[in-house]
Amino acid sequence: MKRKPPGWPKYMETKPAAAGGVRYHWNAPSWARKRGYPVTSEPLGSDYAVAKARCDDFLNPAFDSWRTGGVTDESAKPRALVGTFDWAVSAYKADKKYTKRPSRTRTDYDRALNDVAGYILKDGRRFGSLNVKSINATAVDRLYEKLRVKNGVSRDRSALLSMTVCKLAWDVACRAHPSVVPASNPFKGVDVEYEPKQNRAATSEQLRQFVRGADEDGTPSLGTAAMIAFYWLVREEDIFSRMAWPDYRPAEQSSHVLVWHHKNRKTEKIAIPLFDVDGTPLWPEMMARLDGLTRTGTLIVMRDNPDPRKKIHMPWMTGGRNPMRYVQAEVRRICRAVGLPEDITFTSFRHGGHTDGADSGLTDAQMRALGAHKSTAALLRYAKETDTQRKIAARKRLNKRTERGNLSE
Repeated sequence: MKRKPPGWPKYMETKPAAAGGVRYHWNAPSWARKRGYPVTSEPLGSDYAVAKARCDDFLNPAFDSWRTGGVTDESAKPRALVGTFDWAVSAYKADKKYTKRPSRTRTDYDRALNDVAGYILKDGRRFGSLNVKSINATAVDRLYEKLRVKNGVSRDRSALLSMTVCKLAWDVACRAHPSVVPASNPFKGVDVEYEPKQNRAATSEQLRQFVRGADEDGTPSLGTAAMIAFYWLVREEDIFSRMAWPDYRPAEQSSHVLVWHHKNRKTEKIAIPLFDVDGTPLWPEMMARLDGLTRTGTLIVMRDNPDPRKKIHMPWMTGGRNPMRYVQAEVRRICRAVGLPEDITFTSFRHGGHTDGADSGLTDAQMRALGAHKSTAALLRYAKETDTQRKIAARKRLNKRTERGNLSE
């Protein structure tokens, strides 16, 4: 299309349709994609009026809101017709069950919801434009099968996340608007086919290997972060955005470290003792590391070099929509440099700490106390089963049999 009509929406493009004519697409500019804008593109069908309305009423206002940090929200709020799936999603995003989730989680949820809402049906309509009362379990089952594959590539994990988040969004919208959203949730009971990939647990030797590599690389803060994850079982976002120097040996509890645990929209600190009853350090490696650091900011883990413009050390979790991806990329680079397996990630160090605890013979109660887990079921996602644990279990059974034998003599 050489000449565009007056009022052509920003970022809307055309592509030839297989049956002739054109189909419309909205594409985010390349600079926004690089900065992590979650909606990179969306097919809009072949109806110009529908495509234009979608861009004018939702996609471009949402993009402007992200671009300006919310400055344009009052004058250009995204709108959706009451009763549509888009509207139900908007109701969910206005609820605290969405707004209180971490930024990285919201980004993932946005992408999952957009995969569903932006799906183009055979008649050219978007799934998001459907009235919620017309969406049934059969339609959702068919949609799930379509989302599982894209361009010949399996996307089982993404499809599962889409179904999970839509199920939550539907329940929230129904609770807020019971007269509009049916109580029967069509996203419940979808027969998903996905076997989640287990995170690899790093060993203590792999931790030491990574820390040496980080120190040699000039990014020792990442080595410190990995040690905190391994020894004190802290989540990566808590390490990089919450754990501060006042938490380490505070005046009111100088023999403890206060460890952050932000999970399921709740934040708590637990006090971990640093010394045994006889004064022996319980975490000598970790304490030696922290005691030898130069404090460059409020947080324990700060970037290793001062910002070129601000001339101060900045937290790792700054800049871009998902700064944790940058941290993960740096961790992956160091892992490759020191020859660690490809499936070792930053998460591996926390999983490794849990597994190390299980290998040490800690009981479930002791593991839950250290990791601030509310249940054994949650704990089992982190502490991997190992041959060492089986040997400990076998040794305990052998000792018990021997004890019974001695008693019977």
